[in-house]
Amino acid sequence: MTLEPLFKAEITLAPVQELGDSPLGRRRIIPITGGTFRGERLSGRVLPGGADWQVIRSDGVADLDARYTLETDDGALIYVRNFGYRHGPADAIKRLAAGEPVDPALYYMRTTPRFETGAERYQWLNRIICVASGARRKAAVELDVYEVK
Repeated sequence: MTLEPLFKAEITLAPVQELGDSPLGRRRIIPITGGTFRGERLSGRVLPGGADWQVIRSDGVADLDARYTLETDDGALIYVRNFGYRHGPADAIKRLAAGEPVDPALYYMRTTPRFETGAERYQWLNRIICVASGARRKAAVELDVYEVK
């Protein structure tokens, strides 16, 4: 297997909604307000209206569950379901939570985005597996998405 770059995304975020401790962990919802993505085969914008429905588990791992819509430069809509984990040393995670810049090499943020579209020219997205490496910024998430070949 090899990884082929698919696109880079910057997804902008609203402030975190902290719901508190639930039976599954500390529940957080982070609304998605927009953003952009760029790659050789597809580029466009991230539409507002999605969110990341996170649970911070008792072991400190953030269980990520983001769902949002991409709109390509040529007008196609692509639904994304992106699941993954973020964790790292307590000091790095504390700094991230405070909105401070933290080198992504200091923590683990990996996801598995899946795509769904009815657009004929992007049908290939419906049948590929992807992985992504992420970085959390103060008001955004940066993703490097790769197709698994």
